[in-house]
Amino acid sequence: MAEQAAPQECPLLVLQPSKGWVSLDLAGVWEHRELLFFLTWRDVTLRYKQTALGVLWAIIQPTAPMLIFTLVFGRLVDVPADGPYPLFAFAGLLPWTFFANAVTNSASSVVTSANLITKVYFPRMIIPGAATLAALMDFVIGLGVLALLMIWYGVPPHATLAVVPLLAALTMILALGVGMFLAALTVSSQAASCRLDGAGR
Repeated sequence: MAEQAAPQECPLLVLQPSKGWVSLDLAGVWEHRELLFFLTWRDVTLRYKQTALGVLWAIIQPTAPMLIFTLVFGRLVDVPADGPYPLFAFAGLLPWTFFANAVTNSASSVVTSANLITKVYFPRMIIPGAATLAALMDFVIGLGVLALLMIWYGVPPHATLAVVPLLAALTMILALGVGMFLAALTVSSQAASCRLDGAGR
């Protein structure tokens, strides 16, 4: 009789709470980069499918405040600006809109992905990271609108435009940090409310 091979034991992964400073585990994020790409793509497609305007929503978000700022501060108050005021306002609102959307989406991302977290292990940083990268898509679309406004107002490109990728990277890192902090607070508050509900019953 042929001998049966002994069944291989699956490796056991034990997760324990860390003490002191928590490492970012960037190596683990890199190993799961395909999951990060998939979650980012999911967030982008869901955002544009759930809005009636679709991709136009990414344009309306910074454009509507720009029109209000131009009317109030550019026309009524007559605030001085270095160039056309709509362009000045849009250039300032674009990174702020990116930061605000990234932080808002990241703060609730872990709670909304609770089903995925409880089924499989992966670095939890990927979930708020995907929400931040999804907001980066709106920023890129807004940069296209900014380029059209520069052409409309006849403003030639300046050498300082080379700093835009650095600005986007720093804004994304800051938004990811704030979003991860708020995501942890959101999870803690949800867990505390569940414990209180359980105790009340």
